[in-house]
Amino acid sequence: MSRIIGKRGIHHFHRLNSASFTTVSASSIEKGQNRVIDASLTLIRERARLKGELVRLLGGAKAATSLLGVPLGHNSSFLQGPAFAPPRIREAIWCGSTNSATEEGKDLKDPRVLTDVGDVPVQEIRDCGVDDDRLMNVISESVKLVMEEEPLRPLVLGGDHSISYPVVRAVSEKLGWPVDILHLDAHPDIYDCFEGNKYSHASSFARIMEGGYVRRLLQVGIRSINQEGREQGKRFGVEQYEMRTFSRDRPMLENLKLGEGVKGVYISIDVDCLDPAFAPGVSHIEPGGLSFRDVLNILHNLQADVVGADVVEFNPQRDTVDGMTAMVAAKLVRELAAKISK
Repeated sequence: MSRIIGKRGIHHFHRLNSASFTTVSASSIEKGQNRVIDASLTLIRERARLKGELVRLLGGAKAATSLLGVPLGHNSSFLQGPAFAPPRIREAIWCGSTNSATEEGKDLKDPRVLTDVGDVPVQEIRDCGVDDDRLMNVISESVKLVMEEEPLRPLVLGGDHSISYPVVRAVSEKLGWPVDILHLDAHPDIYDCFEGNKYSHASSFARIMEGGYVRRLLQVGIRSINQEGREQGKRFGVEQYEMRTFSRDRPMLENLKLGEGVKGVYISIDVDCLDPAFAPGVSHIEPGGLSFRDVLNILHNLQADVVGADVVEFNPQRDTVDGMTAMVAAKLVRELAAKISK
C-alpha cells in the first residue's frame, strides 16, 4: 500500500509541472518540499537533543546507542516490504516474551545503552515529490543530527540496503575520516548501477566505496555473487568471505580486530546473511547461510570501536505468523546496541 501511495504522490507532483498546471510554479513546489524536509529534520533534531541531554545528565557513558528508523523500500529490486520493518523491530525489542538484558548483561532500559529518536518520514517526504538525491541527503543529515548529540551513536533500522550509503556517508563525514566496515550479507550489493538505479539496494556498497568513505570493507556470509560482484570487489579492494569457505575462515572471522588507524568501525547487517531456517522473513531467500550463533560469535568477539550500525532487509510481509524474523532482527539490534554502548 505504501508503494502505491508513494507513486500517487510523486505522480501528482509531476502532473503539477505539466501544462495543465501552469499556475503552480516549480519554485512553489520546491518551497513546499523544503518545509516538509525542514519539519522532518526538526523532529529528529529535537528528539536527539532530548535523548542526548538525558544521557549526559545520567553520566558515565562514552558511547550510547540511539535508534533511527529509515522505512525505505522503494529501492528494492524484488519486494518493497522492508519499508514496514522499523515498527515491527521495535515491537519485538520490547516484547514481553523476553527481558531487557543483552547477552553480555547490559540493560536496554538504561538510556545510556539504548535510546530512540524515531523515524525519518520517508513516505511523507516522497509523497511531496522529493527525488532520491534529496532524500538520501535527508537521511544523511538525520544521522548527523544524532551524532551531534554526544555520546549518541546511530543504530539505523531499515528499510532496504540502499540506506547504508547515506548513513555511512554521514558517519564518515561527521567523523572527518573513513571507517572500516563489517558487512554481513548473502549478497555483496556492489553492482555498479543495478537495473539502471544508482541507489538500488544492490549497489549501495559501490556508492560507499566510490565516495572514499571506507578504508577497509569486509563482506561475510556471501553466497549469491556473480562475475560483476567479484570484479567490483577486486576493483575496490573488498575482502569477500563466501559461505563456501566459511569453515576455513571461521577462526579468523570470529576473532576480528578492526578500526586501527581510522575513526572507528561501522557494522551493516542484512538479515538475509542468516540461513532462512533462522530468518525466513526476507525478500531474497538464499539457503546455505550463517547460523544466528555464527553472527553473534562474530559480533561478540569483534575488537573494535563501533561508531554506527544498521540492520536492514527484514521484510515483515514474508515473516512467519508468529513474527520469528522480527524477533531475530530485534535480537541483532539488542546485541549491536550492547556492542556500541560503553
